Amino acid sequence: MHRLFSPYRSVFRLPGARTLFVIAFLARIPATAKSMILTLHVVLDQHRGYGAAGILAMTLTLGFAIGSPVTGRMVDKHGLRPVLLVTGVAESLYWVSAPLLPYPALIPATLVGGVLAVPVFSVIRQAVAAQVPVEQRRQAFALDSMLVELAFMVGPAVAVLAVTGLHGAGTTMVGLSVLTLGAVAALWPLGSRFRGRDAADAGAAGDEPVAKLPRGTWLNPGLLLVLAVCMSANLVLSGTEVSVVATLRALGQTQWAGVTIIAWCAASLVGGFWHGSTSRPRRLPVLMLLLGLGTIPVGVIGGLGWAWTCLALIPAGFVCAPTVASTAEAISAAVPASARGQAMGLQAAALTLGGSFGAPLAGAVIDHSSAAWGFAVAGAIGAVLAGLALAYRPRRRPDRSDDASEPAPLHAAA
Repeated sequence: MHRLFSPYRSVFRLPGARTLFVIAFLARIPATAKSMILTLHVVLDQHRGYGAAGILAMTLTLGFAIGSPVTGRMVDKHGLRPVLLVTGVAESLYWVSAPLLPYPALIPATLVGGVLAVPVFSVIRQAVAAQVPVEQRRQAFALDSMLVELAFMVGPAVAVLAVTGLHGAGTTMVGLSVLTLGAVAALWPLGSRFRGRDAADAGAAGDEPVAKLPRGTWLNPGLLLVLAVCMSANLVLSGTEVSVVATLRALGQTQWAGVTIIAWCAASLVGGFWHGSTSRPRRLPVLMLLLGLGTIPVGVIGGLGWAWTCLALIPAGFVCAPTVASTAEAISAAVPASARGQAMGLQAAALTLGGSFGAPLAGAVIDHSSAAWGFAVAGAIGAVLAGLALAYRPRRRPDRSDDASEPAPLHAAA
C-alpha cells in the first residue's frame, strides 16, 4: 500500500502543490455546473423545451472552444493575471445579465460569454506543468484528472440543488458570477510562479511573459495528432454517456442511470490512481486504443440489464482518466513553456469539441439503429484514431538521422 501512495506523496511534498490541487478542485466546480444551470434556466424559467436548452449549451461550448486557444495565447503573451482580470470581469457580467435576457438575445450573449470565460481548466494544467518537475508530471496530471472526475460528479449535482433550493436558475446564475470571481481570486497567486521550473525560462521571473518561439516549431503533426486523440477521447466519453441513458431507457431502467454513471466514473478514478502509481505506464495511443475497444461491446453486454452495463463499463472507464492525463502530459512535454498557454488552450478546445460532437453523433446513430450501435460507433472512432497514432512516426532530419525534427509526444512514455 505504501508503494502505491508514495508517488503521490512526493508530488504533495513539492512547494505549493497541495494548495494547487485544492484550487484545481474547487475552481472547477462552478465551471462544471454551467451547462446544467443554463439548461434549467431555459426549461424552468423561460419555459422552453430541451431542444432550445441544448442549443444554448452547444453555443456555450462553441464559445469556449473558440476562446480557449485565444486566452491561452494571451497568457503566453501578457501573463496570467491580465487574462484572469479581463475574463473574470467579462464572465461575471455575463452571469449577472443572463437571467434578464430573452432567449433570442441569450444565444449571442452566451457565445461571447463562452469565448471570454475564465480558462480554469487550461490554466490549472499549465500551472501543473510549470510547478511540477518533468519526472513527476505523470503523477501530477493523474491527480488532476481524478479531480476533474470528482468535479464533474459534484458540479452538476450542486447546480440542481441550488436551482431547486433558490427559487429558480436566475438566482443561481447570479451566485455563479460570485463564484467565478472567487475562482479568479484563487487562481491569481498562480501567476507569480507559472514558469518557475522550466529551464527554458531561466531569467524570466514572476508573471512576465518569456520569449516567444514561432508556432511552426511546436505546432507540428505529432502535436496535432495528440490533439486529435484528445478530441476523440472526449467524443467517446460523451457518446458513451448518451448511449448509457438510451440503453437503460430501452430496458425500462432509466432510474439506474445515475448509479451507472457513478460506477463508470469510479472506474475512471481507480484507473487514474493506477496511472500515477504504476512504474510501467501505457503510452497515450495504447490507452486510447483500450478506451475505444473497451467501449465497443458495452451496448451488447449492457442489454442484459443495468448491473451488466455497470460491469461492461469498467474496462473502458478504467482508462478514461489515464487517457486524458496522458494527453496533458504529452502536450506539456512537446511544447516550450513560452507556448504552453496556447497548447493547453488547444487541448481544452479539443476536449470541448470532442464532447460537443460525441453526444449528437451517438444520438443520431441511436435514433437510426439502437443504443448498442451508439457505443460501437463512438468506440470505433476512438480506436481508429488510436491506430493512426500508433502508426505515426515523426520525420527525421536528413542530415541528422538520430535527431528528430519534431517532438514525439505520442511515443515518449514507456
